[in-house]
Amino acid sequence: MSFEAIVIGGNFAGLSAAMQLARALRRVLLVDAGAPRNRYSPASHGFLGQDGQSPAAIMREGKRQLALYPTVTIRDGEVVQARADGGEFVIGIRGGGEERVARIVLATGIRDTLPEIAGLPDRWGHSVLHCPYCHGYEVSGGRLGVLANHPLSAHSAMLIPDWGETTYFTQALFEPDEEQLVRLTARGVRIERSPVVELLGDSPRLEAVRLTDGRIVPLDAVFVAPKTAMASPLAEQLGCVFDDGPSGPVIRTGDNKETTVKGVFAAGDAASAMHNATLASASGVLAGVHCHQSLAMQSAG
Repeated sequence: MSFEAIVIGGNFAGLSAAMQLARALRRVLLVDAGAPRNRYSPASHGFLGQDGQSPAAIMREGKRQLALYPTVTIRDGEVVQARADGGEFVIGIRGGGEERVARIVLATGIRDTLPEIAGLPDRWGHSVLHCPYCHGYEVSGGRLGVLANHPLSAHSAMLIPDWGETTYFTQALFEPDEEQLVRLTARGVRIERSPVVELLGDSPRLEAVRLTDGRIVPLDAVFVAPKTAMASPLAEQLGCVFDDGPSGPVIRTGDNKETTVKGVFAAGDAASAMHNATLASASGVLAGVHCHQSLAMQSAG
């Protein structure tokens, strides 16, 4: 067995997990498919020490630092198969054969499904945003909108006025209940019930949205929580249990980030209902530390 552990995914969570294993002198393989969820965003914000850096630049530097550790191997590629075998795991890498490992850290991330609205996808990560804590400061003072896409959309709309004048578009899908309506009104949120059908302006900038009744509403940015799905089938292949998150399935883990399959750990957006660069990195640290402790305790008998 060439490697003791494999970390699948080279974004913030995966790099953080691999770093802990590397510093514990464990032989670790990191495999990165090179398609992180945050690749559409020009900058990462609210990440201490990295505020304003592009996600790609942060990951490049992370890999550079990780590669300095002699027990680490970094490989570009996609892990397409994973199965348990005799107390270990066999990993299949597309075009790269198989590897046998004792532990797995899944940092495989999630895939976003955006509402089917004309002009929305090409603005994703720029003027169409998912997280006010990640991007709200950069659009503060502007005319902001919230597109209802799930039952918690009204709650999100209550937060956005701290960054700017806010309109909540129900999309004729998620009408606020009486209590929500009182709170939205108290926060100064305008309620618009005619659905948005098109985003307007010189993309990726946003100037306005067109409603189904033909009206044009000026806006500088809109927030929307996309529906999410696993970006990789590996957790399902391994038999991990999932929980229902607010936007899609989440890999179930304990406080030590171990999944319901012994020896398989998970970190990052795939294993958390809250999606944030700092939280992803922190969960990767936990997964890496507990993965190491699992290996150490196994050798102790």
